[in-house]
Amino acid sequence: MIQLKTIDELRLMKESARLVSRTLGMLAKEIKPGITTLYLDKLAHDFIKDHGAQPAFLGYGGFPYSLCISPNEQVVHGFPSKEEIKEGDVLSVDCGAILNGFVGDHAYTFEIGEVKPETKKLLKVAKESLYKGIEQCVRGKRIGDISHAIQSHCEKEGYGVVRELVGHGVGRQMHEDPQVPNYGRQGSGKVIKDGLTIAIEPMINMGIEKVKFHNDGWTVTTLDNQPSAHFEHDVAVINGKPVLLSTFQYIYEALGIKSDEEKAFQLDF
Repeated sequence: MIQLKTIDELRLMKESARLVSRTLGMLAKEIKPGITTLYLDKLAHDFIKDHGAQPAFLGYGGFPYSLCISPNEQVVHGFPSKEEIKEGDVLSVDCGAILNGFVGDHAYTFEIGEVKPETKKLLKVAKESLYKGIEQCVRGKRIGDISHAIQSHCEKEGYGVVRELVGHGVGRQMHEDPQVPNYGRQGSGKVIKDGLTIAIEPMINMGIEKVKFHNDGWTVTTLDNQPSAHFEHDVAVINGKPVLLSTFQYIYEALGIKSDEEKAFQLDF
């Protein structure tokens, strides 16, 4: 059952989501060749706790870390490790926090130094598809409209859209109804209503869409070992329109990036 949120609940959810956003912004300053992803996990864990919240991933279904960190061919749910980040890597960092009884959950794929042009394009298109999906998160439309927008944008560029992993509702629980696939038919799925809160998260592969699930029970990689990109925002429907609860602006401030991509989805409430 879909749990529609009141405006007061949405205000609390925005605080949770923005704490995750600030955590990712803090990490953006630290991500560079030579550091370990285990170091990033410790930073995020301490930052979230220092702000009066709990890491949402730690212990969730037995997951042993506060971040999902997935380099290169890893799609999602990668374990932080002692392995050092290298020049030319890409690194998906997925973070969650529980604050005020609500979960914030979003992700960004970082470029480590100079990456190959074809990999840079993959990240660009994947992030564009996130906003294509958000544009469809309008009262009266359906979840399939979000899914179709993401799929069509990525597949026209020749990329593989992962089928086995999907976005989801978010609120008091990290995973609520409805599921939000990154592929699907226009006009299909649940009707979008005011108060809907979902995590939209394209997972897009350089090559084929097929993935491999590893024996640790968590790590997912591309079947052809080509790079993957993952971007995620928490989105609410308010007055019929999509509103971002999360933001990449803290990341962009840390990295010196200028962007107005979120402008259409901002609302003070």
